Amino acid sequence: MDNKEKLLKYAIYYLSKFSSSKNNLEYILKKKIRRLTDEKKIRFNLYKEVETIIKKFEDQKLINDNTFTESKIRFLLDQAKSKNYIKQYLIKKGINNKIIDEHISLFYGENNNIEKENALKFAKKKNLLNDNKDYEKKLSKMARAGFSYEITKEILK
Repeated sequence: MDNKEKLLKYAIYYLSKFSSSKNNLEYILKKKIRRLTDEKKIRFNLYKEVETIIKKFEDQKLINDNTFTESKIRFLLDQAKSKNYIKQYLIKKGINNKIIDEHISLFYGENNNIEKENALKFAKKKNLLNDNKDYEKKLSKMARAGFSYEITKEILK
């Protein structure tokens, strides 16, 4: 079995386990290529092959950045993540800012209180509503989670 077949099989295996964006799959496959061989000529040919594999998967609708973005936003909202956290997560996965903004506005346009609800869920989950902890520590924990100062102040009072 040559390296191109190995790469294709690995891509299929990866997509069977995880959902992925186009750029994330490209990153994963290039990482796999670096582990497969040290020869520059072979690597160069395999890097070209990555583009054809991704194109093939897009044509077969196995990779779609829009559906990936939508499913990840739903998943992260269920986990009580903030809008900023969701946006940064999707940027890290290689999703275009335009797509991110469109989908986030769809979700947040339906319900304006999502951010407050998620902040409250997060505070309950992290046990931040108890009075025995330092207020500044609670604020900083909520800020690191990506919630705005106004929402954090409202939740913690």
